[in-house]
Amino acid sequence: MAIILGVDPGSRITGYGVIKCVGRQQVYVGSGCIRTSSDELPLRLKQIFDGLSEIIRQYQPDEFAIERVFMAKNADSALKLGQARGAAIVAATAANLPVAEYSATQIKSAVVGTGRAQKTQVQHMIQQLLKLPSAPQADAADALGVAVCHYHTSQSLVALAGRANVRTYGRYK
Repeated sequence: MAIILGVDPGSRITGYGVIKCVGRQQVYVGSGCIRTSSDELPLRLKQIFDGLSEIIRQYQPDEFAIERVFMAKNADSALKLGQARGAAIVAATAANLPVAEYSATQIKSAVVGTGRAQKTQVQHMIQQLLKLPSAPQADAADALGVAVCHYHTSQSLVALAGRANVRTYGRYK
C-alpha cells in the first residue's frame, strides 16, 4: 500500500490530491487547494511550503509527484510557477519523500487517454476513477490527476522490471 501526494503548483493556487494505492485500486484520501493571500511572492512561496508541509504531516504520504512547468506565453508567469514548484519540492524533500515529475500531457494521457484533454474532462475522469460523488475543484482535480499518473507510471515500471528479470524459453515466449 502506498500513499501518493500529487501537486498542481501555482503561485496563487496550489492544488493537492492524496490517493492510497491498494493493489490495483486507487482510493481517494483527500484533496484541496492552498490559496495564497499575499501579494508578495516570497510570502506566497512560504505559504505554499508551509501548507504542503502541513499536508505531508497530516497524510504521511510515501511518494510525492508534481506537474512540470510548461512554457507559458508570459515569461514572468513561468518564472513564478517555477518558484512555486520549487517551494513544493523543498517541502517534499524536507520530509524525505521521493519526488517524481510529469508533464501536463503525460498526466492528461494517464487520466483521460489524450494529452490534449480539457480541464473539465480531467475533472470528470478523476470523479469516475476515484468514485467521487461530485467533480473536485479544477486545481484539486489536476493534483489528483498527478497522483493517478504517478501510480500508473510506477506500476508500468514495476511490470517492466518484473519482465526483465524473467527468463523465457522457447521461440515464442
